[in-house]
Amino acid sequence: MTRFGATILAPLGLTLSAEEKRFFAEANPFGFILFARNVESAEQLRALTSDLRAAVGWHAPVFTDQEGGRVQRLRAPLATEFLPPLDEVTQAGETAARAMELRFRIIAAELRAVGIDGNCAPMLDVARPGTHAFLRNRCYAEDVETVVAMGQAVVKGLTDGGVLPVMKHLPGHGLAQLDSHKDLPRVSAPREELEDIDFAAFRPFADLPLAMTAHLVYEGLNTRPATVDPEMIALIRENIGFQGLLMSDDLSMEALSGSIGDRSAATVAAGCDVVLHCNGKMDDMRPVVEAAGKMTEAAQSRAEAALAARTIPAEIDIAALKAEHEALLAGPR
Repeated sequence: MTRFGATILAPLGLTLSAEEKRFFAEANPFGFILFARNVESAEQLRALTSDLRAAVGWHAPVFTDQEGGRVQRLRAPLATEFLPPLDEVTQAGETAARAMELRFRIIAAELRAVGIDGNCAPMLDVARPGTHAFLRNRCYAEDVETVVAMGQAVVKGLTDGGVLPVMKHLPGHGLAQLDSHKDLPRVSAPREELEDIDFAAFRPFADLPLAMTAHLVYEGLNTRPATVDPEMIALIRENIGFQGLLMSDDLSMEALSGSIGDRSAATVAAGCDVVLHCNGKMDDMRPVVEAAGKMTEAAQSRAEAALAARTIPAEIDIAALKAEHEALLAGPR
């Protein structure tokens, strides 16, 4: 198999320009990621995902962030609207795991219907009272046991639906009190708390094929954002035990410093397999692709293993799943 570019890239708009087609063909990224700016209709999305794959000449994975709640790129009537995850888990109570499995089985069906086969979930960051609002209600719970149970339900719903899960944000973003889209969060919690809570939430998922890093600094462990710190990438591999394909969070986020090319080079040098670049701007993508280069042999092997994990889902009665999900949230009558 041809060595992939060590990138996941995003188109700028609803359709591909001739320049984008040429650029993606040359870059041969591992995959693509879509945002609300890329979404207009089911027909348009199917054409866009088809054109992205045609540009690279193979069935590249197409990802999005469809958590439900505040972060979902496909909205009604194209996709089902859901409560924020933390609210749903609270409302569903003892049936929360089944509710979350159904939620993500429905999401998987809706994504595959428009050509999307990767979802950046489960989000295994453990919420705290001080977790920044950009993240807090996207979390599943404030305790590790519940986060793990919900994460397992999310993974089952997605994988049963033929969508690759991407767990995030390694090694744990729950203590962040700043929005990493705008600032660099710094966490001063002791190592023991991180081991027992933040890292512990990810360890049961170490065998997943794909994961995403966090842009934050654990001040007791490192001085640089985890995404660009070799010691933190080693911690993800050795302490948490994740051996799948590791992608960065979006390099466009302001938590990172330096030029976009420098960020890309630092991410790969730290040990990430793939750099994620999301804003779709050609002037940014060119230095990202140049600095990231091709995947290493080890990264290519992990990429091929991730692709082999894709499955074809069984047929479902989506109306019946929605009815069951709604009943679980409504509670006993």
